Amino acid sequence: MIQLSDHFTYNKLIRFTLPSIAMMIFTSVYVVVDGLFVSNWVGKTPFAALNLIWPVIQALGAIGFMIGTGGSALVAKLLGEGRKEEANSVFSLLIYFAFVLAVALAALALFYLRPIAVFFGAEGEMLEYCLRYGRILAVFSVVALLQNMFPSFLVAAERPKLGLYITLIAGCTNIVLDALFVAVLGWGLAGAAFATGISQLVGGAVPLLYFIRATESPLRLGRAKWNGAALLKACSNGASEMMTNLSMSLVSILYNFQLMRLAGEDGVAAYGVLMYLSFVFIAVFLGYTVGSAPIVSFHYGAQNDAELQNMLRKSLMLVGISGLMMVGGSLALAQPLSAVFVGYDKPLLEMTVRGMRLYSFSFIFTGFNILGSAFFTALNNGFISALISFLRTLVFQVVAVIWLPLRFGLDGVWLALIAAEAAAVLVVAACFIGLRKRYRYW
Repeated sequence: MIQLSDHFTYNKLIRFTLPSIAMMIFTSVYVVVDGLFVSNWVGKTPFAALNLIWPVIQALGAIGFMIGTGGSALVAKLLGEGRKEEANSVFSLLIYFAFVLAVALAALALFYLRPIAVFFGAEGEMLEYCLRYGRILAVFSVVALLQNMFPSFLVAAERPKLGLYITLIAGCTNIVLDALFVAVLGWGLAGAAFATGISQLVGGAVPLLYFIRATESPLRLGRAKWNGAALLKACSNGASEMMTNLSMSLVSILYNFQLMRLAGEDGVAAYGVLMYLSFVFIAVFLGYTVGSAPIVSFHYGAQNDAELQNMLRKSLMLVGISGLMMVGGSLALAQPLSAVFVGYDKPLLEMTVRGMRLYSFSFIFTGFNILGSAFFTALNNGFISALISFLRTLVFQVVAVIWLPLRFGLDGVWLALIAAEAAAVLVVAACFIGLRKRYRYW
């Protein structure tokens, strides 16, 4: 079994992170499958409504990424320092805190969902579709938050394959139930929401049961001592991941506003397809960082500078090659992949294909930015990680999506992400260079 303390060759690093990559890809399948069935079996308006309200649902799970990434970095560092009992106490505290917070957020979402949907511009039939889909998933958001959190802790517990198996089961559950509820039983948008919610229940509850009953794992859910400093450290350290997900939600809202203005309902639908396809590609980068971050944290805690340098060099190479492959794949597959979602509407299909071909060039930069943010999280430097995420996912994108459409019209919306990611790469490079002596990864 590969352990965090090992020296990682390319082969060993890929083998260790591959379960996390596959896990993130299958996690991204949830909303993709919903969109596929809704678009083809329910219609364009419900499909647009799903995409309009999804950023709210996505924002509810952002806390899970924060606690998972920030908490696992802290826990892995404690394990690297040989403080196993304290690591388990902190781990348990984070799980209990996350559950209570998830319940409170779900209640708030149910209460405010209608005014939020109206603020986004939903009205009439689209508003009712937004509420139907959003209310169901708000209830399931408690387990969705846990599902977002556990992959990082399973890697820290040296059980990445278990996380993969759980995610595979949850993903297959979503696919089967979408087919049953939407295509066979005709439950429409509500059926898609229930399919996703039940799959999230599988993805969130099964790891919880594992950590309750685990006997040989380095981490086990048990009694926890209050540790406000550890809780604050985990949350601040993982703030970049929460910022990334919250910013994605806010920016998606801004994109939808621009697209409604420039292209109407079709623009929102086309953007939805682009998001679904990009989720799968970006999941590769996210999965790699989820799988590799505990390695960085462990060796940072063990003060193994040589392995930190090894991890950075290999990570930059793998991410760069993957980005180029994704651009080529996106350009080649834009037409057939878009047709799977909106092949029934030729103008919408043409708009989607053009958007995807422009949008795909952002993958050249995206991997380096995700890696940069995650690497500093793993080093327990939440400030730098959050700064990268804040600039990349919010500031640069907001500026780009407001300014570029004024110059290039609808194409400016598709080009906005490229401009934002390119600007963020410069920030990441500056952070790596500026802090190399402090952390000795260079």
